[in-house]
Amino acid sequence: MAIKAGDKMPAGTFKTKTADGIQDVTTEQLFKGKKVVLFSVPGAFTPTCDAKHLPGYVDNAAAFKAKGVDTIACMAVNDVFVMGAWGKHSNVGDKVLMLADGNGDYAKALGLEMDGRGFGMGTRGQRFAIVVDDGVAKDVEIEQPKEFKVSAAEYILGKL
Repeated sequence: MAIKAGDKMPAGTFKTKTADGIQDVTTEQLFKGKKVVLFSVPGAFTPTCDAKHLPGYVDNAAAFKAKGVDTIACMAVNDVFVMGAWGKHSNVGDKVLMLADGNGDYAKALGLEMDGRGFGMGTRGQRFAIVVDDGVAKDVEIEQPKEFKVSAAEYILGKL
């Protein structure tokens, strides 16, 4: 069953690539005492994800901060090296935290995994955005297949 507004975010661990190497990021570190926008893409460097989804959050990072968001985090079922390269390629800097859910464990814990085998991608995470306040999902926006509306930066920003 998919996570919904009012639910506590499940526990989990992501990987991220930093200047100091690969680091673990636990959900407690990510969410405790913070307002976070966590958005998910089916895959790094894929057309909509690369051209629209990630850039929207990078371009609107200051507006999110002005609305009290402590962290914008992008997750995908990709390995940490791909997520690091995509972040570098997209010039995210410190605007968006790039999180690798390499085995899809967190997507599964959220109930938001998808079958991407038809595209040769295996199990992936659905396209979504969750506004999290101190570990509780306040707003959960899940895209319909082949849609890109409710998880877009501009849409989420309008809801804050």
